[in-house]
Amino acid sequence: MSITKVTEGGLDRNRIVEPIIINGDMTISQRGFSSATAIGSSNAYNLDRYIGREVTDGGLNVEQSTTAPTGFKNSLKVTVSSADSSLSADQRAYILTKIEGNRVSQLAFGTSGAKNITLAFYIRSSVTGTFSGSVTNEAENRSFPFTYTVDSADTWERKTVNIDGDTSGTWDTDNTTGLEIYFSLGMGSTYSGTAGSWAGAQYFAASSTTNLIATNSATWHLTGLQIEEGTFDTNTIPDFPFESFASNLLKCQRYFYQIQGSDSANTLLGIGSNNDASSAQSYLKFPTTMRSTPSITSSSGLKTGDGNSYTKDATGVSVDSGSTIQMSLNVQASSLTVFRVAINVLSNSASSHIAFSSEL
Repeated sequence: MSITKVTEGGLDRNRIVEPIIINGDMTISQRGFSSATAIGSSNAYNLDRYIGREVTDGGLNVEQSTTAPTGFKNSLKVTVSSADSSLSADQRAYILTKIEGNRVSQLAFGTSGAKNITLAFYIRSSVTGTFSGSVTNEAENRSFPFTYTVDSADTWERKTVNIDGDTSGTWDTDNTTGLEIYFSLGMGSTYSGTAGSWAGAQYFAASSTTNLIATNSATWHLTGLQIEEGTFDTNTIPDFPFESFASNLLKCQRYFYQIQGSDSANTLLGIGSNNDASSAQSYLKFPTTMRSTPSITSSSGLKTGDGNSYTKDATGVSVDSGSTIQMSLNVQASSLTVFRVAINVLSNSASSHIAFSSEL
């Protein structure tokens, strides 16, 4: 949270403001991405709260970078691994963040009282020119393409984008997607529209702007992403609302929670009982209330066993019952002793993990 000074009746008062965007400083990356990883052809999360997608004849890598402006620790870095200088109409590449409706309900989009907002961020690109992105609703039938200019190569620059409140369309204010922000890395004409106004169309970028993917080995960094209610420029925009690492992580874990194994010891997941000879059940409580009942995935290294022995490799894992608060895990293995105490663990390996996802 940050404290903003406002004037009421001639008196200055401090108001606590909750940042709309989570992980705007790119410090949380539960999935890893400490080295360059290819962006795929379907939406997939990389750093927490950020999605990458690339549907072109080129290639892009994404990673969490330690190159950052003064006061920041990390940025999201994209590198062009294979250039595509001639995009067809329906080709596209982008970075996207989705914001839960509960976090943007106060903006009143879709009503006559819709509030203007300012998008601010730090950008560093090896390619100069006019770049673009877009703000959309979940249905992506309302979009506001915007532009920003990279003036100097490989230099951190802070940008602000003014966006009029949208009085039309449907903007969700519950635990589904309330608002989306796209940053174009290369966009065909089908998904490009006129900058600076709302359109009833699926636009992810502004027309006739720079495509990063056209330049082989080009790099693009993003950090310090924030949304402020009102109209600001680079001189008047409030400072980035830094949060503690712990607070930032907990907010990210509402959408994705990963338990990582360790090279030094087994990681306990839970203690329960063996329901039958092939199923060990234990309960796991999440560190925060998740957005919705999560799905579950796991790597190799999941083990279970009887009593104080937990050396049996899992053959699978399922959910017996679950909610946004806790989940009952059923770890499948062979030759378990019925009704004995079950101990479910991740083996002592940093590559082992179990993950729970309720992403937007």
